[in-house]
Amino acid sequence: MPYNKTFRRLCIVASSAMDRSIRAHEAAELIRAARNFHWVGLYDVTPTEIVAIAWTGANAPTFPRFPISQGLNGAAVTSRQNVVVQDVTKDSRYLTTFGSTRAEAIFVIASSINGRVVGTIDVESERTKAFTLDDETFLGRCAEVLKPLWLETKCLESVVKN
Repeated sequence: MPYNKTFRRLCIVASSAMDRSIRAHEAAELIRAARNFHWVGLYDVTPTEIVAIAWTGANAPTFPRFPISQGLNGAAVTSRQNVVVQDVTKDSRYLTTFGSTRAEAIFVIASSINGRVVGTIDVESERTKAFTLDDETFLGRCAEVLKPLWLETKCLESVVKN
């Protein structure tokens, strides 16, 4: 996969001493730019809520915080599995981020120690069937590389190099 430069940069950003909100905004933009995604958001997961911490573009999502039981984000957190929906108009779990969204992918950030989901990467597209297998592989690697934004851990060189 030709994204090693992006993964290295994400690793540096996630592990740096900069303010967390600055690191999160930079990480979201790096992910968006690497695959030309329409919108990328990063979220914290608390025991009761999912809360946006950074996003690309000038506008916040319609629901910057919502109960853990709602939306595709909630489905991903509850199942501890990534969720990719190629047509959100056909999925009743979809919680509007933008009226123009047609496809959405949620990738979980989970602790390697206890499996608890601590964050998510949310990617949105204005096209149905927008996410390819390469997109999913890329986002899965991003979720691994970005763990230091949420957890007291180091970015793993093996994740960046492979």
